[in-house]
Amino acid sequence: MKYAISAATGRFGQLVINDLLKTVDASDIIAIVRNASKGQQVLPAEVTVRQADYNDEAALEQALTGIDRLLFISSVPGGEVSRQQQHANVVTAAQKAGVDFVAYTSFAHADTAKSPLSVDHVATEKLLKASGLRYSFLRNAWYLENETNYLKAGVHGQNAVYAAGHGKISFALEREYAEGAARVMTMADPKAVYEFGGEPRTYADLAETLWKVTGKSFTFKSVDDATYRESLSAAGMAPEMVEVLSSMQAMMRDGELDVESSDLPDVLGRPLTTFPDAIHEILRR
Repeated sequence: MKYAISAATGRFGQLVINDLLKTVDASDIIAIVRNASKGQQVLPAEVTVRQADYNDEAALEQALTGIDRLLFISSVPGGEVSRQQQHANVVTAAQKAGVDFVAYTSFAHADTAKSPLSVDHVATEKLLKASGLRYSFLRNAWYLENETNYLKAGVHGQNAVYAAGHGKISFALEREYAEGAARVMTMADPKAVYEFGGEPRTYADLAETLWKVTGKSFTFKSVDDATYRESLSAAGMAPEMVEVLSSMQAMMRDGELDVESSDLPDVLGRPLTTFPDAIHEILRR
């Protein structure tokens, strides 16, 4: 059985490969990377590295030749080639190369999600459903690491604002999502859909836990969208990033990252890291 991980030089890809190495022979793991020299530098030496860019369908097909199972890690939006086109290239290449199974890192509740961040994932799930390939959608909620700026603000006793209101977010550590992906890749009969996430928490919950963890005095204040945007602009953030972050807060407020599912701990076979311990882990890095 040959396993491939695309976008393998990213942190998520590296975490998956390191976890796979615990149960899979290194000779059966292929890392597909955009930059081969970087791949040689950051990935374990015993893992085979193949170069292919999501923009190049032919190179992807060649890189996927002989692969049985592919972990398809979604690309970053905003490139010269749209993410939907990049993802279509991967799906087509997997079909042509004869890949048997694709696990795709998708978006929480992608079948009902409405936020702009979900659009490309919804389209990719449709492509995979129509492809004839066996698949699992790994609908990852939210990495707790995405809130590092808030965590660091709390550590330094600095106040912050948010516009997510009472929206709940299913935080878990990135390494736990990555381990979940590795486990699904090696399952004999994986499910078609996994809703991965931790116990849903609000920003108020995040602040309360951070107070207890750090012993610092600070305030995370709930504000409206306009005030949130003004705070980002006042901090010198570029207008396009202000809109991106505001959109994320609205998505959280609307409950799109509220995942009531035990899929992730079930796949891992253990409880997720507790919220205080997860915060400690990030702050120690």
